[in-house]
Amino acid sequence: MANALPDLKLLRIFVSVVRHQGFANAQHELNLSTSAISTYMSQLESALGLVLCHRGRGGFSLTSKGELFHQETLRLLAELEGFEQYAAALKGELRGTLNLGVIDSTVSDKALPFAEAIGAYSQEHPAVHLHLSVMSPYELQLGVQDNRLDLAIGAFSTRMSGLVYMPLYREQHWLYCSNRHPLFNERRIPEQVITQQRMVGRGYWSQAELARHGFKHSAATVESMEAQLILVLSGAYIGYLPEHYAQAWADKGDLRVLLPATFGYQAPFSMIVRRGRSREPLIQTFRDLLKAQLNQA
Repeated sequence: MANALPDLKLLRIFVSVVRHQGFANAQHELNLSTSAISTYMSQLESALGLVLCHRGRGGFSLTSKGELFHQETLRLLAELEGFEQYAAALKGELRGTLNLGVIDSTVSDKALPFAEAIGAYSQEHPAVHLHLSVMSPYELQLGVQDNRLDLAIGAFSTRMSGLVYMPLYREQHWLYCSNRHPLFNERRIPEQVITQQRMVGRGYWSQAELARHGFKHSAATVESMEAQLILVLSGAYIGYLPEHYAQAWADKGDLRVLLPATFGYQAPFSMIVRRGRSREPLIQTFRDLLKAQLNQA
């Protein structure tokens, strides 16, 4: 390896190429042509004396050493950004990018003052660039784990190592059918009749999680609450929805809760950060603001 460390610009280009799985896909983010990206990647490999990736007709892939170098590059860039934020905080200002993640369909949840916290944060720290992503619980945890996300909020039925889970509140879920479903107008529906209906499961639920909610199998799978609502409204399926999200359709008479005492459950919401990062200025400031908003709710 050369005596000097690689240029940070080359490292950031490398990370973008890996994130987008190829030169062509990274063009838009980097605002560079594929030939320019190829040149920069060749410069990085030359400086390191390593082949980091394979590219060609077989597609893009990292070499074994490229995988290791990528993980170390992510760690280095995260630490560098944390240092830059710390230096800015010493001057009494916050700068940089805060990458937030949240599960879908939380905008109607009055128990989560997420928009209010973002508004207060942006007003107090206008130099911070916010990037918000809506992802599944599994994707949120992966994003925080590999530093693509600084902080995320959701309900996590399974937990990943290396993350800190800070409890926030509990979200009420009920089992619903629509007014197009045969059970909608039935009275005193036996539990065993409900468990025999075609049910919508979630892609991030394990078989054990499905069983905890009273079902042995699902007849359809979704990755978001909007997709779940569409399938339930179709009348072909029953499925779980957050109370706050389904309320507008329930008020109109389009949805009905099925046996609430048996099938209702509460999903514990948490704020997650990567272990060792919770005291970084951008993260800690947002975390404190959100907690303050929750206390006012």
